[in-house]
Amino acid sequence: MRSILSLVTFTLFMLFFSSPLHSRHIIGGDVTYRCMGIDTVNGIAIGTYRIEFTMYRDCGPTGGAGFDNAAPIAIYRQTGSGGFSHIATEDVPVSGIRVLELEESPCQEIPAGICVQEGHYIRDIRLPVSDRSYYINYQRCCRNVTITNIVAPEDTGASFGIEITAAAQQVCNSSPRFNEFPPILICSDQPLFANQSATDRDGDVLVYKFCSPKQGGGPFGSMENPGNAAGCDGITPSPENCPPPLDDVVFRLPQYSFNNPVAADPALTINADNGVITGTPNLIGQFVVGVCIEEYRNGVLLSKVSRDFQFNVTECQNFVSAGVRHDAQIGPNEYEVISCGDFTIDFVNESQDPAFIDGYLWNFNINGNVVTSREKDIEVTFPGLGNYDGFMVVNPDEPDDACRDTAYFEVKLFPDIEADYNLSYDTCIAGPVNFTDLSTSGAGNITNWEWDFDDGDTSFIKNPAHTYREPGEKDVKLTVTDINACKDTITKSFEYLPAPPVIIIEPSTFFGCAPANIFFNNLSTPIDSTYDIFWDFGNGITSTEISPFQTFTEVGTYDVSVEIISPIGCEISRSFNNLIEIDLKPEAEFDYDPKDPTSLNPTINFEDMSTNAVRWQWQFGDQGASFERNPSFTFRDTGIHEIQLVAFHPSGCPDTSIQIIDVLPFVSYFMPNAFTPNADGNNDLFLGKGIITGMTDFNMKIFNRWGEQVFETDDPLEGWNGRKNNTGGQSQAGVYVYQLSYRDSRGMLVEDKGFATLIR
Repeated sequence: MRSILSLVTFTLFMLFFSSPLHSRHIIGGDVTYRCMGIDTVNGIAIGTYRIEFTMYRDCGPTGGAGFDNAAPIAIYRQTGSGGFSHIATEDVPVSGIRVLELEESPCQEIPAGICVQEGHYIRDIRLPVSDRSYYINYQRCCRNVTITNIVAPEDTGASFGIEITAAAQQVCNSSPRFNEFPPILICSDQPLFANQSATDRDGDVLVYKFCSPKQGGGPFGSMENPGNAAGCDGITPSPENCPPPLDDVVFRLPQYSFNNPVAADPALTINADNGVITGTPNLIGQFVVGVCIEEYRNGVLLSKVSRDFQFNVTECQNFVSAGVRHDAQIGPNEYEVISCGDFTIDFVNESQDPAFIDGYLWNFNINGNVVTSREKDIEVTFPGLGNYDGFMVVNPDEPDDACRDTAYFEVKLFPDIEADYNLSYDTCIAGPVNFTDLSTSGAGNITNWEWDFDDGDTSFIKNPAHTYREPGEKDVKLTVTDINACKDTITKSFEYLPAPPVIIIEPSTFFGCAPANIFFNNLSTPIDSTYDIFWDFGNGITSTEISPFQTFTEVGTYDVSVEIISPIGCEISRSFNNLIEIDLKPEAEFDYDPKDPTSLNPTINFEDMSTNAVRWQWQFGDQGASFERNPSFTFRDTGIHEIQLVAFHPSGCPDTSIQIIDVLPFVSYFMPNAFTPNADGNNDLFLGKGIITGMTDFNMKIFNRWGEQVFETDDPLEGWNGRKNNTGGQSQAGVYVYQLSYRDSRGMLVEDKGFATLIR
């Protein structure tokens, strides 16, 4: 690490705060770089980069601490795993601080205490050209406590950084730079136009999008130790311990997200090509917004510049805004009105709010002649092609300190453009429809064609050929655009009702057994219900359906023919010889023995009784299978089993027979007639024996000769020991009566009664 630092001289910049207090005041910032050149030192290519950091803080009465005189800028290098490791930290002095001016407007009262300060830091650094990225980063807590759209803004820090990719190092690339800071104050319920465009000195392709601001640091620490008290949650985190990637700020879901950062209707959007943010904020508050610019050269991503800032949405009193119906907006109050071929234009006034508007003043410069009007909407006829300037003032008679506004517009009159085309096709046999563009433009070349064929398909070539799969009336639309972006659209209708060029059906061949119910799928195109279709199935039956079902019950070979006639009389027919072959079907049947198998006798012998069969396939539930004609099978488990036999005809036609077999769990319980409870270990209990698996609801009672119950149990494994209830005094020798009941494995009740002789 020290050898790298001996080669690298870090001269950097960055803004930050003069006090390490937990100051809640950050409202945005961004980082850019410029490659100053690459030279070689001791055989190593070294790039020099001018890094520029800009941060914005709330400098109002509760804005917190000011910018630091020196900012700790961390430099990281990408690791092999894709992460970043810290290689150096430099304290960079501030190079300039200024207060951003707020645009004064009599329509918008500036809330007390609104102040935004910009800190600027700049310095050159030298880095060895590498096949891995470098990342330059600054982290600090915390953001403005009054921010509306993120969770716990007073405890959420900010991170500002930029990656110098390996691809950027190889070509000495410079990142794009934002042209201007967003408006500090914007009006609620008024259209927003915020230009976040950037300039790239290398002329690379720039793509703009919303992205999430990053966290960096937290509220923990103290004046004596602001950074290390809580690791990455400290006021100024230790760069060595907090490398990128860093966490996104946490938006208040579901109302807000990085892609929907401001309450607005219509929602805020950013133009991917020019970075203009539009929409209409409709809730007063302060909102953090993130904008990223991706820079591409020959399809390769070179850099991603990110900025986050704070929109302050406020209520504007008696607000008026001058506006005119337009074709493009090029600035906050600047519009383009375009006409192609028509020199008379109706200017429609879209100024807001009518309740606070007392009058209008239109002003046009037509070849040096000034034309004015005080009407709300006006019609102006211009002398010919060209560009004309104009403006419209709302409340023109109000004093300078009153609420009024001006809309500026440029009128662009271009030559006329007229869309036209013709088409040709074979009206009787379906094929491609050829479209020929006949459009004209007074500007010369037509640059774009957009065809809509009325079936979901489109084309962007001048003279396309299109094939329709469905017949009917077609409304084909052509939109053409010329070099002035003038457009015209024409729609023409025509009936497309040819016969199919060939008849295609499924199945293309069929072999089966009687009875065979076959679906004939008509795949011919174009056809629909307006076409006359005639099927002859060769068995004396016909159909006029597009795709019919037909059942063949007799053995034989059948020819099928189809005829199609279009609504305008175009006809095509086709015969499919020997398309259907129907053969005999076997009849599957079987018997088995024993009829009442049990767990004691689970082997069953199966006998095939099928006719016209030469091959058999048995399936014994989920227990097994066999391909013998007369198999024997032993079931592993009791229960109900579905037995399936598939018998095959010599032609291969199958038939299936299914029977259900119940293999019963065998239950038996036999009682003795005497017992000797003398504790000699032999016949001491009156207890039955048998197979009791599956037995339920067991009960046995024993009575003496006077009818007194001396024993009862619900356990078939518990016997009587000759004592009353097995715990009392000994019973006398003699004859006793037992009553026994239980349910077998299928729930059938079994009852028994007999004598138990007690011998002593």
